[in-house]
Amino acid sequence: MSVILTSLRNTVISGIILAVIIFLLIGQTSYGLAFYSALFRYLHVLSGVMWIGLLWYFNFVQIPNMAKIPDDQKPAISKVIAPAALFWFRWGAMATLITGLILAHLNGYMVDALLLGTQTGQAALIGVGMWLGIIMWFNVWFVIWPNQKKALGIVEVDAEAKAAAGRTAMLFSRTNTLLSIPMLLCMVGQMHLA
Repeated sequence: MSVILTSLRNTVISGIILAVIIFLLIGQTSYGLAFYSALFRYLHVLSGVMWIGLLWYFNFVQIPNMAKIPDDQKPAISKVIAPAALFWFRWGAMATLITGLILAHLNGYMVDALLLGTQTGQAALIGVGMWLGIIMWFNVWFVIWPNQKKALGIVEVDAEAKAAAGRTAMLFSRTNTLLSIPMLLCMVGQMHLA
């Protein structure tokens, strides 16, 4: 067992194998639309957990505690941990968006949801969630990440621009945290509230 758990790669592969076994034992036996819908819902939730989990890590753990870390130890965060977390953060956002759009298409509600439910209240609720997710994805790729590259020194800028970029990245990260709360309500609630 330690061969599996001491390696992240082996742990993830074993988790995937276990998920496939469970799915094959009690899941779909046909590979029609329901199978692909279930598969993309799973991938959407899986990537969403990665994305929002890291968003909340940044906002509930890393940002509030940076001031408490001695200056000589901060490079461990800014040079090692933050760049790695930001890699998974932005690609988690991309995977969440893509799998969510595929899921909406497979289930036939993408257009109605993006138009905020001209047909049904359920599509309106999921549509609001989709738009919040799209705004959050945009913030990750086109505001947070470009500014984090400056703040972390991946892109060289002067000290004033570095500080401004760090503040901008933080404010948009907080914006995404704010938006994540109603976005999750819309995504989960669309099956039960509309």
